[in-house]
Amino acid sequence: MRNTWQVWQELTGLLLPVACAGCGRPRTELCTACGAALHGAPARPVRPSPRPPGLPAVYAAAPYENAVRAVLLAHKERGALGLAGALGRALAGCVRAGAGRPGDAGPLLLVPVPSARSSTAARGHDPVRRIAAAAARDLRRAGLPAQVLPLLRQRRAVADQSGLGARQRRANLAGALELTAGGGRLLRHELLRHELLRHGLLRLGGVVLVDDLLTTGSTLAEAARAVGEAGGVVRESSAHGVCRAAVVAASPTAFEINRN
Repeated sequence: MRNTWQVWQELTGLLLPVACAGCGRPRTELCTACGAALHGAPARPVRPSPRPPGLPAVYAAAPYENAVRAVLLAHKERGALGLAGALGRALAGCVRAGAGRPGDAGPLLLVPVPSARSSTAARGHDPVRRIAAAAARDLRRAGLPAQVLPLLRQRRAVADQSGLGARQRRANLAGALELTAGGGRLLRHELLRHELLRHGLLRLGGVVLVDDLLTTGSTLAEAARAVGEAGGVVRESSAHGVCRAAVVAASPTAFEINRN
Protein backbone atom coordinates (compact mmCIF):
# COMPACT_ATOMS: atom_id res chain seq x y z
CA MET A 1 0.00 0.00 0.00
CA ARG A 2 1.34 3.41 -0.94
CA ASN A 3 2.07 5.82 1.90
CA THR A 4 1.12 9.49 2.04
CA TRP A 5 4.58 10.64 0.92
CA GLN A 6 4.45 8.48 -2.21
CA VAL A 7 0.99 9.83 -3.11
CA TRP A 8 2.22 13.40 -2.51
CA GLN A 9 5.23 12.80 -4.77
CA GLU A 10 2.99 11.55 -7.55
CA LEU A 11 0.61 14.50 -7.26
CA THR A 12 3.39 17.09 -7.22
CA GLY A 13 5.03 15.28 -10.12
CA LEU A 14 1.89 15.91 -12.18
CA LEU A 15 1.75 19.61 -11.28
CA LEU A 16 5.50 20.27 -11.18
CA PRO A 17 7.12 17.63 -13.39
CA VAL A 18 10.31 16.18 -11.97
CA ALA A 19 12.73 13.55 -13.19
CA CYS A 20 15.16 11.28 -11.41
CA ALA A 21 18.42 13.15 -10.88
CA GLY A 22 20.37 10.00 -11.67
CA CYS A 23 18.76 8.64 -14.83
CA GLY A 24 15.97 11.01 -15.88
CA ARG A 25 13.08 8.67 -15.12
CA PRO A 26 9.96 10.86 -14.90
CA ARG A 27 7.87 11.72 -11.85
CA THR A 28 10.43 10.89 -9.18
CA GLU A 29 13.35 12.88 -7.79
CA LEU A 30 15.40 9.71 -7.20
CA CYS A 31 14.31 6.34 -8.55
CA THR A 32 14.82 3.05 -6.73
CA ALA A 33 17.68 1.93 -8.98
CA CYS A 34 19.64 5.16 -8.61
CA GLY A 35 19.01 5.19 -4.87
CA ALA A 36 20.44 1.68 -4.69
CA ALA A 37 23.51 2.81 -6.65
CA LEU A 38 24.01 5.56 -4.10
CA HIS A 39 23.46 3.75 -0.80
CA GLY A 40 22.54 0.16 -1.57
CA ALA A 41 25.98 -1.36 -0.99
CA PRO A 42 28.09 -1.37 2.18
CA ALA A 43 30.51 1.54 2.57
CA ARG A 44 34.08 0.67 1.70
CA PRO A 45 37.50 2.09 2.56
CA VAL A 46 39.06 4.10 -0.25
CA ARG A 47 42.57 5.38 -0.88
CA PRO A 48 43.79 7.66 -3.65
CA SER A 49 47.15 7.12 -5.27
CA PRO A 50 49.37 8.83 -4.46
CA ARG A 51 48.04 9.16 -0.94
CA PRO A 52 48.66 12.68 0.39
CA PRO A 53 50.48 12.97 3.73
CA GLY A 54 48.08 13.30 6.65
CA LEU A 55 45.06 11.78 4.93
CA PRO A 56 43.00 9.90 7.53
CA ALA A 57 41.18 6.62 6.87
CA VAL A 58 38.33 7.35 4.46
CA TYR A 59 35.11 5.43 3.73
CA ALA A 60 32.95 6.03 0.67
CA ALA A 61 29.51 4.83 -0.37
CA ALA A 62 29.94 4.58 -4.13
CA PRO A 63 32.22 5.35 -7.07
CA TYR A 64 31.81 8.82 -8.55
CA GLU A 65 30.34 7.85 -11.90
CA ASN A 66 27.07 7.50 -13.81
CA ALA A 67 23.97 7.98 -11.63
CA VAL A 68 25.90 8.77 -8.45
CA ARG A 69 27.81 11.56 -10.19
CA ALA A 70 24.58 12.96 -11.64
CA VAL A 71 22.83 12.95 -8.24
CA LEU A 72 25.71 14.70 -6.49
CA LEU A 73 25.89 17.37 -9.17
CA ALA A 74 22.13 17.90 -9.12
CA HIS A 75 22.21 18.55 -5.38
CA LYS A 76 25.40 20.59 -5.42
CA GLU A 77 25.09 22.72 -8.53
CA ARG A 78 21.40 22.70 -9.47
CA GLY A 79 19.83 23.10 -6.04
CA ALA A 80 17.97 19.78 -5.92
CA LEU A 81 17.78 20.03 -2.14
CA GLY A 82 15.35 17.14 -1.82
CA LEU A 83 18.26 14.81 -2.57
CA ALA A 84 20.01 15.73 0.70
CA GLY A 85 18.18 12.96 2.58
CA ALA A 86 19.40 10.19 0.28
CA LEU A 87 22.91 11.62 0.17
CA GLY A 88 22.90 11.95 3.96
CA ARG A 89 21.82 8.33 4.29
CA ALA A 90 24.77 7.27 2.13
CA LEU A 91 27.15 9.42 4.16
CA ALA A 92 25.78 8.07 7.45
CA GLY A 93 26.59 4.53 6.31
CA CYS A 94 30.19 5.61 5.69
CA VAL A 95 30.43 7.27 9.10
CA ARG A 96 29.17 4.09 10.77
CA ALA A 97 31.56 1.90 8.78
CA GLY A 98 34.60 3.92 9.75
CA ALA A 99 33.69 4.84 13.31
CA GLY A 100 35.04 1.72 15.04
CA ARG A 101 33.38 2.83 18.23
CA PRO A 102 35.21 2.21 21.52
CA GLY A 103 32.95 2.01 24.52
CA ASP A 104 33.78 5.47 25.84
CA ALA A 105 33.98 7.27 22.50
CA GLY A 106 31.11 9.68 23.13
CA PRO A 107 29.13 11.16 20.24
CA LEU A 108 30.13 11.23 16.61
CA LEU A 109 31.17 14.77 15.74
CA LEU A 110 30.75 15.39 12.00
CA VAL A 111 33.00 18.19 10.73
CA PRO A 112 32.04 19.27 7.19
CA VAL A 113 34.74 20.40 4.79
CA PRO A 114 33.94 24.07 4.09
CA SER A 115 33.15 25.56 0.71
CA ALA A 116 34.43 28.96 -0.34
CA ARG A 117 32.02 31.73 0.61
CA SER A 118 31.71 32.75 -3.03
CA SER A 119 30.72 29.20 -4.02
CA THR A 120 28.14 28.98 -1.24
CA ALA A 121 26.69 32.34 -2.27
CA ALA A 122 26.55 31.35 -5.94
CA ARG A 123 24.83 28.04 -5.18
CA GLY A 124 22.50 29.48 -2.55
CA HIS A 125 23.37 26.70 -0.09
CA ASP A 126 26.26 24.78 1.45
CA PRO A 127 25.89 21.27 -0.01
CA VAL A 128 28.35 19.46 2.27
CA ARG A 129 26.94 20.98 5.43
CA ARG A 130 23.40 20.11 4.30
CA ILE A 131 24.38 16.49 3.61
CA ALA A 132 26.21 16.31 6.96
CA ALA A 133 23.08 17.49 8.78
CA ALA A 134 21.00 14.83 7.03
CA ALA A 135 23.61 12.18 7.94
CA ALA A 136 23.57 13.23 11.61
CA ARG A 137 19.78 12.88 11.68
CA ASP A 138 20.04 9.42 10.12
CA LEU A 139 22.63 8.36 12.70
CA ARG A 140 20.51 9.63 15.59
CA ARG A 141 17.48 7.74 14.29
CA ALA A 142 19.66 4.61 14.37
CA GLY A 143 20.51 5.27 18.02
CA LEU A 144 23.97 6.76 17.48
CA PRO A 145 24.50 10.19 19.07
CA ALA A 146 25.80 12.51 16.37
CA GLN A 147 26.02 16.21 15.69
CA VAL A 148 27.47 18.53 13.07
CA LEU A 149 30.30 20.83 14.14
CA PRO A 150 31.09 23.44 11.44
CA LEU A 151 34.59 24.08 12.77
CA LEU A 152 36.48 24.95 9.61
CA ARG A 153 36.70 27.84 7.18
CA GLN A 154 38.93 28.88 4.31
CA ARG A 155 41.65 31.27 5.45
CA ARG A 156 42.61 32.26 1.91
CA ALA A 157 41.40 31.91 -1.63
CA VAL A 158 42.37 28.79 -3.56
CA ALA A 159 42.53 28.21 -7.29
CA ASP A 160 39.90 26.16 -9.08
CA GLN A 161 40.84 22.52 -8.46
CA SER A 162 39.52 21.18 -11.77
CA GLY A 163 42.36 20.30 -14.08
CA LEU A 164 44.95 20.19 -11.30
CA GLY A 165 46.96 17.03 -10.59
CA ALA A 166 47.51 15.54 -7.15
CA ARG A 167 50.73 17.46 -6.43
CA GLN A 168 49.25 20.73 -7.69
CA ARG A 169 46.17 20.24 -5.53
CA ARG A 170 48.28 19.66 -2.43
CA ALA A 171 50.20 22.86 -3.10
CA ASN A 172 46.99 24.76 -3.83
CA LEU A 173 45.38 23.69 -0.55
CA ALA A 174 48.38 23.75 1.79
CA GLY A 175 47.48 25.92 4.77
CA ALA A 176 44.19 26.96 3.16
CA LEU A 177 41.89 25.85 6.02
CA GLU A 178 41.72 26.96 9.61
CA LEU A 179 39.42 26.69 12.59
CA THR A 180 36.70 29.31 12.81
CA ALA A 181 37.07 31.98 15.49
CA GLY A 182 35.19 29.82 17.98
CA GLY A 183 36.04 26.46 16.44
CA GLY A 184 38.78 25.52 18.88
CA ARG A 185 36.65 26.45 21.87
CA LEU A 186 33.66 24.57 20.47
CA LEU A 187 35.64 21.41 19.83
CA ARG A 188 37.30 21.63 23.23
CA HIS A 189 33.91 22.14 24.90
CA GLU A 190 32.34 19.14 23.19
CA LEU A 191 35.24 16.85 23.97
CA LEU A 192 35.43 18.05 27.58
CA ARG A 193 31.69 17.51 27.91
CA HIS A 194 32.12 13.90 26.85
CA GLU A 195 35.38 13.38 28.77
CA LEU A 196 37.46 13.10 25.62
CA LEU A 197 39.97 15.76 26.66
CA ARG A 198 42.35 14.65 29.38
CA HIS A 199 45.73 16.06 30.35
CA GLY A 200 45.70 18.38 27.35
CA LEU A 201 45.26 15.55 24.85
CA LEU A 202 42.24 15.71 22.58
CA ARG A 203 41.01 12.24 21.68
CA LEU A 204 39.74 12.69 18.13
CA GLY A 205 38.40 9.19 17.60
CA GLY A 206 34.82 10.49 17.49
CA VAL A 207 35.64 13.30 15.04
CA VAL A 208 34.70 12.48 11.46
CA LEU A 209 35.59 14.79 8.59
CA VAL A 210 32.83 14.68 5.97
CA ASP A 211 32.76 15.72 2.33
CA ASP A 212 30.72 14.88 -0.73
CA LEU A 213 33.59 13.65 -2.90
CA LEU A 214 37.15 12.33 -2.67
CA THR A 215 39.42 12.64 -5.69
CA THR A 216 43.08 13.15 -4.76
CA GLY A 217 42.45 13.38 -0.98
CA SER A 218 44.20 16.76 -0.70
CA THR A 219 41.17 18.56 0.72
CA LEU A 220 40.57 15.98 3.45
CA ALA A 221 44.28 15.90 4.32
CA GLU A 222 44.27 19.67 4.75
CA ALA A 223 41.09 19.51 6.83
CA ALA A 224 42.66 16.84 9.05
CA ARG A 225 45.69 19.07 9.59
CA ALA A 226 43.53 22.03 10.57
CA VAL A 227 41.37 20.01 12.98
CA GLY A 228 44.45 18.31 14.38
CA GLU A 229 45.86 21.65 15.40
CA ALA A 230 42.62 22.36 17.30
CA GLY A 231 43.69 25.80 18.36
CA GLY A 232 47.08 24.57 19.55
CA VAL A 233 45.75 22.25 22.27
CA VAL A 234 46.18 18.89 20.54
CA ARG A 235 49.23 16.72 21.01
CA GLU A 236 49.05 13.80 18.60
CA SER A 237 50.69 11.14 20.76
CA SER A 238 48.33 8.18 20.54
CA ALA A 239 46.03 6.34 18.18
CA HIS A 240 43.09 8.07 19.84
CA GLY A 241 44.30 11.37 18.37
CA VAL A 242 43.50 10.32 14.81
CA CYS A 243 40.27 11.55 13.24
CA ARG A 244 38.48 9.71 10.44
CA ALA A 245 36.76 10.75 7.24
CA ALA A 246 33.66 9.81 5.27
CA VAL A 247 32.52 10.84 1.80
CA VAL A 248 29.49 10.07 -0.32
CA ALA A 249 31.56 9.14 -3.37
CA ALA A 250 35.16 8.65 -4.44
CA SER A 251 36.91 8.34 -7.78
CA PRO A 252 36.59 4.81 -9.18
CA THR A 253 40.37 4.34 -9.08
CA ALA A 254 40.36 4.87 -5.29
CA PHE A 255 38.16 1.76 -5.00
CA GLU A 256 40.30 -0.23 -7.44
CA ILE A 257 43.50 0.61 -5.58
CA ASN A 258 41.88 -0.41 -2.31
CA ARG A 259 40.92 -3.81 -3.79
CA ASN A 260 44.48 -4.39 -4.91
